[in-house]
Amino acid sequence: MALLRVNAHGTEPVLHRSPQPVGPVIAQALENTPGPVTILVHGFRYRPGRVCPHEHIFALSPDPACRRVISWPRHLGYGHHGRDDPGVAICFGWNARGTVSGAYQRAITAGRALAKLASRIKAAHPARPVHVMGHSMGARVALRALCHACPGTFDVLVLLSAAEFTAPAQEALATPAGQSADILHVTSRENTVYNALLECFVAPETRGDRALGAFSGHPGRFRTVWIDDTETLSSLAALGFRIAPRDKRICHWSTYTRAGVFGLYRAVLSGKLPLSTLDAALPALRRDSPRASLLDSSSWRARWSTAERV
Repeated sequence: MALLRVNAHGTEPVLHRSPQPVGPVIAQALENTPGPVTILVHGFRYRPGRVCPHEHIFALSPDPACRRVISWPRHLGYGHHGRDDPGVAICFGWNARGTVSGAYQRAITAGRALAKLASRIKAAHPARPVHVMGHSMGARVALRALCHACPGTFDVLVLLSAAEFTAPAQEALATPAGQSADILHVTSRENTVYNALLECFVAPETRGDRALGAFSGHPGRFRTVWIDDTETLSSLAALGFRIAPRDKRICHWSTYTRAGVFGLYRAVLSGKLPLSTLDAALPALRRDSPRASLLDSSSWRARWSTAERV
C-alpha cells in the first residue's frame, strides 16, 4: 500500500509540504507497490494548508468531530496492511476556496496539473491502470484533465455529484482521452439544490446550459447511477453492494457518506466490478419517467435559500 500527497501548484503537480521533486517519489512508490493508481480529488472549500484536504477526507484518521469528514483512503482499503492491497493512492489537493465561480475557474488549471501527473505515470508504466475519483468540483477537475491528456491516460473516472455543466462535460468526453476512458457518475436527487446553485452562481460557457446532474443520458462510455432510486439500489444489492437508502431531502455529500457506497467504488476501482457488468445490471432511467422529472433543478432556483440544509 502506498499513499502519496500531491498538490496542484499552478499547472504543475508538486508534493505536499515537501521540497522533493514529485517524479522520483511517485516512481519509487510505483516500483514497490503493484496494482492500479487511484488519484483522489476533493471538491469545493478545501485548499492544501487551509481547510487542508490532507488532514480531512484524505487522512487515514480524520477529525471525527465533523460527520462529513470521512477517510476516503481508509474506506477504499488503503491502510489495511495484509488485506487486499488496492495499489497506490495519490491524494490530489488544489485551491477550491473562495467563491463558487472562482473555484470553478481554478479547476481548469488544476485539471492541467492532474493531466500532467497522470500522463507521467502512464508514460512510465503504460500497462498500469490510472483511475480518478473526484467529488463535486473535483469531478470538474477530472473532466478538465481529459482535455489535456493523451488517449489511454485515464482508465476509469468515478465522479461523485459532479459540479459541472453538460456542454464542457461533453467536450471532455469527446477528446481522445475522454473517448478511451470509462466514466461512472454517481449522484442523487438529494443533490438537486446544489445543481441549482451551480446554475445560479456560475455563468455557463454555453447559453442555457444545464448542470450535469440534471441529465441522465450520455453517449458512449459515460453512465450515471442514481443512488436514491429504489430499483437501482435493488440491482446493486443483487450484485453484492448494499447501499443505505436515502434518508435526507438535501445533501451534497451522500455519494461518499452513504453507508455502503465505498464498497461499490472499491470494486470498480480495483477492477473486480467491470463497468460493463454494472451497465448490464442497472435499470435504464428514461428522461420522461416520473423519477427523471424530479431531477429538474429549475424549480429550486428561487427557493434555495430557505431549503433544508445538512
